Amino acid sequence: MRYLSCLYIFMACMGFCIVFDIRSPKHMVVASLGGSLGWLVYLLASGLNSDLLQFFIASCVISAYSECMARVFKAPVTGFLILSILPLVPGNGIYYTMEYCISGQVDQFISTGMHTFGIAGSLAMGVLFVSSSVRLFRTIRLSRQKTA
Repeated sequence: MRYLSCLYIFMACMGFCIVFDIRSPKHMVVASLGGSLGWLVYLLASGLNSDLLQFFIASCVISAYSECMARVFKAPVTGFLILSILPLVPGNGIYYTMEYCISGQVDQFISTGMHTFGIAGSLAMGVLFVSSSVRLFRTIRLSRQKTA
C-alpha cells in the first residue's frame, strides 16, 4: 500500500507533462517514470532516519536518471529533471512556513522555514553533485580522446 503512491505520482507527472507541453509520448512516459523512481528511492531510503538525506539520495538518483535519458533521447536534461523532481518539492513546507509567518507564530515559522530550506538545499545539492560529476567525466573523456 505504501508503494501505491508511486503510481499516483506517475499519473501526476503525466499531468504536468501536459501542462509543460511535452509532446512526445515517449518523453512523457520517461519523465513520469523518473518522478516515480525518485519517490520510490525516497521511500526506500526512509530507514536512514534523516529526511534531508532521503531527499539528497532521491535527488541524486533522479538527476542521474535524467542525464541518462537525455543522452538516450537526445533531448535536454532539464525537461526530464524538472518533471522528475517535481514530486519531491516541499510545497507543504513552503505553505506552512508562510502560514506561520502571517499568523505571527515566529518559532514555528523559523523551524518550518529552516527545514523547508534544508529540503530545497538537499534537492539542489543532489542535482549539482550529479550534473557536475557528469560534466567532469565528459571533459576528462574528451581530453583523453584528443590526446589519443
